[in-house]
Amino acid sequence: MAGENLTSAFISSSNLEHNYHLTRSRIPGHCRVMGVVKANAYGHDVAGTSKILERLGVRDFGVANIAEAASLRKQLTVSGHSEILAFSSPLPDHIARYLEHDIAATICDFNMLRAAESIASAHNVPLKVHVKIDTGMGRLGTTPENAFQLLEAAEKSPHLRLSGIYTHFAQSTSRDAFTGRQRDLFTQICSEFEHRMQRTFCKHAANSGGILCHDNAFFDMVRPGIMLYGYFPDDSVKGRADLKPVMLLSTKVMFIKEVEAGTTISYNRTWTAPSRRRIATLSAGYADGYPRTLSNRTTVSIRGKTFPQVGTITMDQFMVDLGNDRDVRVGDDALLFGGEGISAADLALTAGTISYELLCAVSSRVRRVFV
Repeated sequence: MAGENLTSAFISSSNLEHNYHLTRSRIPGHCRVMGVVKANAYGHDVAGTSKILERLGVRDFGVANIAEAASLRKQLTVSGHSEILAFSSPLPDHIARYLEHDIAATICDFNMLRAAESIASAHNVPLKVHVKIDTGMGRLGTTPENAFQLLEAAEKSPHLRLSGIYTHFAQSTSRDAFTGRQRDLFTQICSEFEHRMQRTFCKHAANSGGILCHDNAFFDMVRPGIMLYGYFPDDSVKGRADLKPVMLLSTKVMFIKEVEAGTTISYNRTWTAPSRRRIATLSAGYADGYPRTLSNRTTVSIRGKTFPQVGTITMDQFMVDLGNDRDVRVGDDALLFGGEGISAADLALTAGTISYELLCAVSSRVRRVFV
């Protein structure tokens, strides 16, 4: 039963809507918004999140792979009017599933293109594709030197439908020359290709950092990810928009005991009680996405008061030093991050990671509740 799950991620529908409208307000009216909902919507529950975005008018969605794409297709209520792009390059064995679920594939080279053509031809169904150009990320994408030929082959193929052209910035929050060169190279390739083909295509490059920092790189569509969920790509752009965190992670106080001075807490005895005090055990651990690297380094909020986490964080529980506080009781809510507590960004910094990883790590056994 849902009520038996003591750790919950509360997802603020109003904050998600706020962040979407803020994104929408920063870009031209003609520019489409692709809602990036990969990795279970950055841990926020792709089913609920995509329905909200769909209601707000989003008709383009980005996911990591065909498994995520096929699952999302089943969630969308206006499925026939929405395009889903899988960012990962497809394996030949998976292309039939792209056709089955009407998913746009990322094409990065001629081997992928030929495989896609062959399978689409065999199914007698054209495959939607976006050609990705590697302008400097060094990950997926055709080289700039081969881009024109690949684009032309995709456009002229009777078995493919070229739905978009895109690239990805390596340093989207930086205003240095490298990002500018990426943008200019992408612009040049697309302009020459569109001139040759005598028609325009949907071009996209800007992720959250690009939206916040490069208003000359919006093209025809933008791809907000982390900013939809209320966080900045990094601290260098913090404060450039009024983003509101969407997730609040909380758990329950499940046990309280008094310990004497000198009592050690948790594995490897990393914390010792300096005096007689109350220790609370909370029902969350690293299997829920609360990083073990936070051990003895963070705080939680209970009944509006802040208490230090003590001892090694374990798989399913961790401990908190209540001192001599007598107000905290078994069953109380404990705020781990979000809301009026510590932000996911600050907690991630303490854990030695980034907000993306912390949010995505909130595990499937944590109940998602839309509020």
